[in-house]
Amino acid sequence: MTDGSVDEAGAIGTMTVTEIASDTTTTHAASLRRSILSRRARIGVIGLGYVGLPLAVSFAEAGYDVLGFEIDAERVSTLNHGESHIGDVASSVVDRLVRDAFLAATTDMTRLAEMDAISICVPTPLSKTKYPDISAVVAAATAMAHALRPGQLVVLESTTYPGTTREVILPALEESGLRVGEDFFLAFSPERVDPGNERYTVKNTPKIVGGIDIPSTELATLLYRQAIDTVVSVSSPEAAEMTKLLENTFRAVNIALANETALMCDRLGLNVWEVIDAAATKPFGFMRFTPGPGVGGHCIPLDPFYLSWKLRTLNYRARFIELAGEINTSMPHQVVSKVVDRLNELEKSVKGADILVLGVAYKRDIADALESPALDIIALLQARGANVSYSDPHIQTLVIDDTKLVSNDLTPSRLEATDCVVVVTDHAALDFDSVIQHATLVVDTWNAIPTTARNKQAVTSI
Repeated sequence: MTDGSVDEAGAIGTMTVTEIASDTTTTHAASLRRSILSRRARIGVIGLGYVGLPLAVSFAEAGYDVLGFEIDAERVSTLNHGESHIGDVASSVVDRLVRDAFLAATTDMTRLAEMDAISICVPTPLSKTKYPDISAVVAAATAMAHALRPGQLVVLESTTYPGTTREVILPALEESGLRVGEDFFLAFSPERVDPGNERYTVKNTPKIVGGIDIPSTELATLLYRQAIDTVVSVSSPEAAEMTKLLENTFRAVNIALANETALMCDRLGLNVWEVIDAAATKPFGFMRFTPGPGVGGHCIPLDPFYLSWKLRTLNYRARFIELAGEINTSMPHQVVSKVVDRLNELEKSVKGADILVLGVAYKRDIADALESPALDIIALLQARGANVSYSDPHIQTLVIDDTKLVSNDLTPSRLEATDCVVVVTDHAALDFDSVIQHATLVVDTWNAIPTTARNKQAVTSI
């Protein structure tokens, strides 16, 4: 096993590409290596969402002919007309790559046979009972199996439980009669996309690769190295799958600790933000995590439960994961309780109260409300009889329980007419100076309003 590092000349570890090719027993591997290095390899990406489209664009910008595969015909048409549906990918970039014939999209899965390397980037949500739903992965594997030919590399990027690549993808592909490591090659390389992060992109975020065998690892490493600055190989797809789950479980557990610290400080009459800021002055042994209204997005609310589910099949209870999940999912209830308490102090009932939620996206400065705690907060307040509206500069419409809401303009008159403003997402575009000036009552879940601007009668934290 090589260490996975590839230098600018195309060397993997301490072996050059020429040496590896001569050491390879299969003609298919040597041919694919040459195609990758010469930029003649055709790259396919199944799933053009927040993971797949940035990856497809990265390979296209590296000079490869990239074809994206989608079941959404409207999305395919939009992309082929040079328009991006992903905030992190500019339409100008897509338009240029489409016009230069480096990027295209299709709904025709039979064209997978034309590809030399295929990355699977489909959604892997949880069921309502927090069981992994890998139906999209299975569908992609089935489509790939029907099109599989000798000399192809298949890489799963979708987040899933350890064992998926070997136990689900491999058997599906081997039904073709082709042999992994000789006729085709298979690896897992977890996506590490952070929507809205302008500092770390697909290109400069290190890529983890774990192949079914050594040739698969080497080929996947070589391929990704052409478009990504740093590629790190591990010993198996299971190690790569576990790496992704550890990364996000680490975040979920530490967010839960910060959230519980906020609950404890509330009982103790302390300002949790002051405590965290003070602790963060220590230059070692402390990593800053902050509390909030809950967790949302594509990863943190989901990924740890993939691991928890897998371990339950092995008669092991992942107690940290389960406890962290309980704390994080309880935070919307804490926010609502804080709203009710503050309204009571003003001799107002939550029933019939006019409440404005600021920000419904799951994180700052993005246009995605997937698993956002704002959804639970709004639903809980509505269940108590409150009249709830929202304002979000990035999300103009929102559907909760089949009811469509439309974003309100954040005007002084709107703020003055509101009984309570709840800051759920601290978008940079929100005018918090106006909020503190015109709102009667504010529950701030993100410390978005500076302490120096706070009036104890008007603003409270979770």
